[in-house]
Amino acid sequence: MLKAFKKHIEDSFPELLDNHFIIACSGGLDSMVLTDLCQQAQLQFSLAHCNFRLRGEDSNGDENFVREYGENLGVVVFMTHFDTIDYVNEHKVSVQMAARELRYTWFEQLLVQHNIPYILTAHHANDNVETFLINLSRGTGIDGLIGIPAKTAILRRPLLPYTRQELELYAEEHELNWREDASNTDTKYLRNKIRLEIIPKLSELHPTFFDNFNNTIHYLSQTETIASACLGKLKEELFIEIDNKFEISISKLKKLNPLSTYLYGLFNEYGFKELENLEALLDGLSGKQLVSSTHVLVKNRDVLLLSPIDKKEDEEQEFLIKENLVEINHPLSLKFSVVPERYNNSLKEIFVQKNTLKYPLVIRKWKKGDYFYPLGLNHKKKLSKFFKDEKVDVLSKEEIWLLCSNEQIVWVIGMRADHRFRVENSAEEILKIEMT
Repeated sequence: MLKAFKKHIEDSFPELLDNHFIIACSGGLDSMVLTDLCQQAQLQFSLAHCNFRLRGEDSNGDENFVREYGENLGVVVFMTHFDTIDYVNEHKVSVQMAARELRYTWFEQLLVQHNIPYILTAHHANDNVETFLINLSRGTGIDGLIGIPAKTAILRRPLLPYTRQELELYAEEHELNWREDASNTDTKYLRNKIRLEIIPKLSELHPTFFDNFNNTIHYLSQTETIASACLGKLKEELFIEIDNKFEISISKLKKLNPLSTYLYGLFNEYGFKELENLEALLDGLSGKQLVSSTHVLVKNRDVLLLSPIDKKEDEEQEFLIKENLVEINHPLSLKFSVVPERYNNSLKEIFVQKNTLKYPLVIRKWKKGDYFYPLGLNHKKKLSKFFKDEKVDVLSKEEIWLLCSNEQIVWVIGMRADHRFRVENSAEEILKIEMT
């Protein structure tokens, strides 16, 4: 196996030959085999171990085992501890998901802190099958069936071609020691049930099951590559970028066949995976929207608007502007200057009677119930009605800022000034406010 592993590294992971990397080492069979293979191949690495504090003294025993092993090997061992249960309670996720999020966040931090390009994990062929079957059981597209990627930006998984049985045989032949995690035999966990009960049955059905599976993954990956290229060209045609969002023609979407498959392919990367909801949106009322963890998809008349969710705290903040301030640059750029005469207002600049303002002025986002007196109308109008009349789409409304004086809107910035603050007496100070 060592000879094959060296060849595999040379062919598929040549970047590991010349770069120091980190091995994620739990102390279990898989990671100990990976560590020994890398040592025998004379690669340069450090170890990283996470203590999730889930198994009492057994967790501490794993930590001590890895630390001593690293010391005997003469390599650096990075250690950390997590309060995993606290994380579960705070973030409302499963223990498995909490452990995953905690360790990968820490791995990324390690790489940055120590200027190391890659971290290796000991995922193997059985893990790949387990992931495939889990995704299959839950329902997925082709992206969920192509298995665990051998490479990501920072991750390398050189053991994916090898089965658990091959790793066990290598460990026995080289008299390796490792730690057993008793929770790995608990079939209440779906992955364990698949590992212990389903995969052995599949292997019994066909002696070359793992070889056949690897071939299938290879073919699916090639198919996914072709499909992705086609979808990429289609997105270039359909997704029209305007002001940090995409407009997608609904009529053009409806011409795609099979529609549901195309919708999934086009929108699943943005977190929209429920096909019924996507199809319903096409025929829904204007303003209807779907929200994922990262994006908002809104129907606006004859188009869909796709926009990333802005998680900045600015959305709920108010920004104060003191009197005689000349310029601001956040949350947007405005310039204030006293001028001798008034000119016509425009989208980018307005002129107001300065003595009508109450300082400090406030910049904020609009909220339900807001109203103002549009310049030239001299009567109250709700902002929601104003936006509708101006044909402002749902997403663009959320990007608009208001300049306010004592709770009164002075300017819907970039759109319309308020009639109440217009210049009536040129003998008084005239304040010019302009977007820069």
